[in-house]
Amino acid sequence: MIQLHIATRDHIRTRTFVREGETKLGETVQICDSLDDMATTLGTFVVFGICEDIGVQANYGKAGARKAWDSFLTSFVNVQENTFNKGADIILLGHISVSPDIKDIAQEPADSLETIVNRIDSKVAAVVQRIIESGKIPVIIGGGHNNAYGIIKGAVGALKKPIDVINFDAHTDLRSTDYRNSGNGFSYAFMQEKYAYLNHYTVFGLHKNYTPQYILEAIETGSYKNKVSLFLMEDMLLEAAQVIQFTKAKSTLSKNNLGIEVDCDSIANFSSSAQSPTGFSLEITRYYLNELAQLSQATYLHICEASPSKKNKKQIGKALTYLVTDFIRNYREHHSI
Repeated sequence: MIQLHIATRDHIRTRTFVREGETKLGETVQICDSLDDMATTLGTFVVFGICEDIGVQANYGKAGARKAWDSFLTSFVNVQENTFNKGADIILLGHISVSPDIKDIAQEPADSLETIVNRIDSKVAAVVQRIIESGKIPVIIGGGHNNAYGIIKGAVGALKKPIDVINFDAHTDLRSTDYRNSGNGFSYAFMQEKYAYLNHYTVFGLHKNYTPQYILEAIETGSYKNKVSLFLMEDMLLEAAQVIQFTKAKSTLSKNNLGIEVDCDSIANFSSSAQSPTGFSLEITRYYLNELAQLSQATYLHICEASPSKKNKKQIGKALTYLVTDFIRNYREHHSI
């Protein structure tokens, strides 16, 4: 079963640690009873989670991304309400749960999981479309990067036109389309029958060691020529170079609606589905989101592939919360909300 669970005030209260003389976001965020109430509920940003890692497992990755929302939620609702953080701007929608009728996902052939991933795509797309049609900005936490496809599909369904995407990622996620998984969400976004959902795709922080040759050839001379821009991690190992390259990447973005994707695999030593010892620092990733939030074309933020453990779930929750509050705060400050 794939289901959207709407957050309730009572559930948020159980996660919020109330302290006399202080106010937490959990006490001030907005809630709505259903997607039908979205348009009339105050708030610009709609935060929700996707609790699944089936797409990751279908791509031979490490399970655990389904736990990211839970870690994030406890941290997020305990952020201080103050001059910098305003719960009135934020609708805490809830989360999408995935409970497949399979006893042991790990024992299933990877390609047999495609049916479930397709159903997740449909649910995610429907939710995102309703949010954007309501004039609001989705902020999505958790799940595998397969969910990028559903999010893009939902955005295009609402906007009635293709979008651009910038993806902070060690991988292109442009793998072959033999079956749906977390490694080919952007491939599917490019290959729609009527028109591509993606106009242009920028991958920032790509690792040379984990990019198949057939994908590089498709970008250089094949079906993705002039549609995909790559910024390689090996070309910006020093942080100063990362700022320079990011400024270059940002200058190439068009005025089309822009989806912002952060795969936690791109952050060095971050507990994720494909954790890497090298990559961006959390601080520079926060800088990237601060900058992109200032763009008028910013349409959604998706942070995926975080895979918290019992030992580090509080720190992962805090890290995800910093990324979300940075984005919301800077968007609000630069768009007169």
